[in-house]
Amino acid sequence: MLALQILVDGFAISALYGLGAVGFTLMFGVCGVLNLAHGGIMVIAALVGWWMAAEHGAGPYGGAAAGVAAGLAASFVTYYAVVRPIQRSRAIPRVEEEIFILTGTLLWGIMMQVGLDYLFSNNPVTMQPLLQGVVLIGGVRTPRNEVLIAVVCWAIIGLLSLLVNRSRIGKQLLAAAINPRALTLLGFELSRIYLIVWAIYGVLAGLAGVLLASFLGASADNAGALTASAFTIVILGGLGSVPGSLIAAYIVGYAETLTAYLIAPTLRPIPALIILVIALYLRPQGLLGRR
Repeated sequence: MLALQILVDGFAISALYGLGAVGFTLMFGVCGVLNLAHGGIMVIAALVGWWMAAEHGAGPYGGAAAGVAAGLAASFVTYYAVVRPIQRSRAIPRVEEEIFILTGTLLWGIMMQVGLDYLFSNNPVTMQPLLQGVVLIGGVRTPRNEVLIAVVCWAIIGLLSLLVNRSRIGKQLLAAAINPRALTLLGFELSRIYLIVWAIYGVLAGLAGVLLASFLGASADNAGALTASAFTIVILGGLGSVPGSLIAAYIVGYAETLTAYLIAPTLRPIPALIILVIALYLRPQGLLGRR
């Protein structure tokens, strides 16, 4: 029975990680940016969603909408306040741009965490479930909300796949990932494409944050652990590889779930860090990496 419980819970949390990692991977694939403020953006969405639902009577769906909007806003602030100034700076050599963006987003993420701690404290909070009740899965009582989370995550990932592979803007995103210079020569504006990517990323990170808040709960202290998990997933999956990130999300998700159930919930973030070290040592290009 415990094994089935781990299987069910691990599937839901892995779907959540996959949703967040897809945006993270899309960001790197198209814009070449590894955003180490990722966990902070997710937690902003989670805490704003909880605050609107619990303190202002917005209800779970109103709170979720507010949280996603907050995640989108935080994404744009990260782009305009941190990433874009670095990309446009003439004082920073092109070859050193990535390390400056890594450092800038890392520091920005720490500032987010401290600010959230000040505004909301570091006490964990849980949003009201989006769907009430329980359902039996193989004899295991599972919250309907948990099932809904897995379904929503995979539905959004499927819609994103259709957007990227079947739409005109999706083809532009793919072209920007493969050869941005050629796309510019064809008359397309890269800044507009990058802005679209940051918008998609903000919605995905915001949605992952509010779903996390309604599943496991969230606090300001979670920002670093969420960034570490996402970073491990994109490295293990292979930088720029969406299928690789989805596979890696389930490896990390189940490793964390096993740790929480069999050892201690407080040690949940540790497996991601161990997996990251192993991946960097044995297969730095990742499972399906192209770089």
